[in-house]
Amino acid sequence: MKFIKRSLTVFSIVIILCLSLQAQIPASPQQQPVAITGATIYTVSGGVIQDGTIIFEDGKITAIGAGLEIPEAAERYDASGKYVYPGLIHAYTNMGLTEIGAVDVTSDINEFGQINPNVRAEKAFHPESRHIPVARSHGIAVSLSSPSGSTISGFSAAMLMDGWTWEGMTLRAPIGLMINWPMITDNDNNNARNQLKEIKQAFSNARSYKKARSVSENHRTDMKWEAMIPVLQREIPVVVQANNARQIQDAITWAESENVRLVILGGRDALYAVDQLIAKDVPVIITPVLTSPGRPWQGYDEVYSNAAELHEAGIRFAISGEYGSANAMRLRHHAATAAGFGLPADEAMKAITLYPAEIFGLSDRIGSLEVGKDATMIVTDGELLDLRTSVEQMFIRGRKIDMADQQKNLFKRYREKYRQLSEE
Repeated sequence: MKFIKRSLTVFSIVIILCLSLQAQIPASPQQQPVAITGATIYTVSGGVIQDGTIIFEDGKITAIGAGLEIPEAAERYDASGKYVYPGLIHAYTNMGLTEIGAVDVTSDINEFGQINPNVRAEKAFHPESRHIPVARSHGIAVSLSSPSGSTISGFSAAMLMDGWTWEGMTLRAPIGLMINWPMITDNDNNNARNQLKEIKQAFSNARSYKKARSVSENHRTDMKWEAMIPVLQREIPVVVQANNARQIQDAITWAESENVRLVILGGRDALYAVDQLIAKDVPVIITPVLTSPGRPWQGYDEVYSNAAELHEAGIRFAISGEYGSANAMRLRHHAATAAGFGLPADEAMKAITLYPAEIFGLSDRIGSLEVGKDATMIVTDGELLDLRTSVEQMFIRGRKIDMADQQKNLFKRYREKYRQLSEE
């Protein structure tokens, strides 16, 4: 048995090393001004600029508009006939936290025990994950990487999709405390009720700890409760995964009693809690859009049209794709589906750029193209929500990113294989 375990460990290490060798070389910091010219620029926050120019230096946007004077030292990027958008934000994913589902040592998305507020996603982030280049090729510049599994799973982090180390790839962390809300039914459900008691007890313990720390600087540090202080001070929101109407309503009531900021994740039944969501200004992260309805009597488009209905109701929202990093590349598909079922196209674009940035306090850096913000953007050969569109280039903080990835390499490999075979 020991030999088998050793063999499996060696096999896992070999897999990790092989995957690391496939990773692209991160881009170096921006060395000179860059001017993207001739493009249709979707600023998201300030309308569309035809035949526009966007100039950035030292990783920041310095000018944007039509007919701009370009600095002599600037490197020109001709984007005539192309489109420029802000880099996309994946609002809920395990990007960088897992590699191969069947190999335990490549996954670090949950910890032992049910109450783990001290877990920090950025600390476990793997910069050389093979999923990162694929996500970039589909426009994702920032992932909100999140732990999962436990009742209180830990803190998520906003991670840039390029860099050598997790420290260099961290845009901002922590950004949200992840909680899986228990599903309490009218039937006697002791497990769910115990989970709810654990959540309430954890916040009670954290408040007691915070009070004790304020009284005595010599009080013993407990990292579990220390991590929750920014949440109790409303600096960081609690992100509660809840789809059922009762879950959502109970979470809203609980958050008000605890005086914490709340974000609902999932939100399939959010329309049944419209009044509470609006009254308490609670945003919803819809995830996923491309899925079937949860009840047999619901129409096939129940989830597809959820974003449009939330928008019409005046609820703040964003759209996320699937949690698994292997499917992160489908983020645009979720937004496009929402647009196909009633959500205005400009709102669908905001739902994967500006809105998640606003919800998680990142809009000072990313989410739209404005002077002073990070030069994090994509150049495409078509409109963003047209699924035939390809992302030709990405810039992260002004750095020109290598757009190669494993899927592109495999495509080239097997295209050449069948070309050669057809000549035999």
